[in-house]
Formats: sequence, C-alpha cells, structure tokens
Amino acid sequence: MSQAIALIPRQPVPALSVPLTTGAQFVLGAPAADTFDLVVFYRGLHCPLCVKYLTELEALIPEFSQRGLQVVAISSDSAERAQAMAEKIKAKNLRIGYGLDLAKARQWGLFISTSRGKTSSGLEEPALFSEPGVFIVRPDGTLYYGATQTMPFARPSFRELLGALDFAITNDYPARGEYTGAV
Repeated sequence: MSQAIALIPRQPVPALSVPLTTGAQFVLGAPAADTFDLVVFYRGLHCPLCVKYLTELEALIPEFSQRGLQVVAISSDSAERAQAMAEKIKAKNLRIGYGLDLAKARQWGLFISTSRGKTSSGLEEPALFSEPGVFIVRPDGTLYYGATQTMPFARPSFRELLGALDFAITNDYPARGEYTGAV
C-alpha cells in the first residue's frame, strides 16, 4: 500500500513541471520567484468547492504578486477540463496547470481519492484524483509551508495566508516543523 509522503520544511520539494492552459509550461523555480512560489493543488473541474476556492485566489493574485510570489493552481485534469476551469473562474492572472501525474501528487504528500460518480455540479469525477494541497516554496526549492487535506472542504484561507506572508517576509520568519529527530 502506497501512502502520501509528508514533506519536511526547509528540505527540497519534489521537482514539478506541468503544462499550463496558456500553452506554456510551468516548471517550479524557473524562473525563481522573488520571495516564494505558491503552489495550489486542486481536485479538478468536477469540484464545486475548487471553483469557489480558485475564484477567490484569482481575485488575490495581484496581492500575492506585490509580495513577490508566483502562483499556480494544478490538477490531474485533462487539458480540456483545465481550460474549462480557467474559463469558469475567469482566470486572467492565475496560471492553471493540468495533467499532474498521481505518482507525483503522492510525492508532494497529496491524498488520492476514487470516483464517486457525478458531483453536485453534475460532472463526473475522474477514476482517481488528488485531494487539495497548498504549498509555499522558497526560491531555493525548499518547503516553507504546506497543508494537505483528505477532504475538499476547510482549506487554508488565501486572505489569511497573505497576512501571514506579510509577517514572515517582514520578520524573516523561518519555516517551522523542520525537526525530524527523536521525541
């Protein structure tokens, strides 16, 4: 049985490269962000909560950019479903990545779910897909912040993350949770 892996703050995150709905390729760290990369993994077009969550993120992209962050939202959806999500949330600034390999999702510590058929939005869930995760990665490729979920609800607030980032950037606050020794 293969389970999600927990990433360790201050340690390198797995390499990440996915196509974007714009036709470009997202490669984590290329180019390096001024302060951080914000990587948001979402469940897919079938998830009405993802639509709401990404709509909120789209509205806040200018604020994240002002703080030197590069932002991307990624799912294992096909190009067509990712494009439909971009249109649904009226993405102008948020980069939407797709085609996330589920083995790569596991490397990032994401949980994998099986389809339960059609969602309340009337769309079929893929046979397998990853649950949400939000990660903040330093320009050197190490983990600063990570949150993964087993369910689609109760995700980190992007507005609260902005406030936390203001504190972290101003105070050069270190990543926490890095201790892996005996307890």
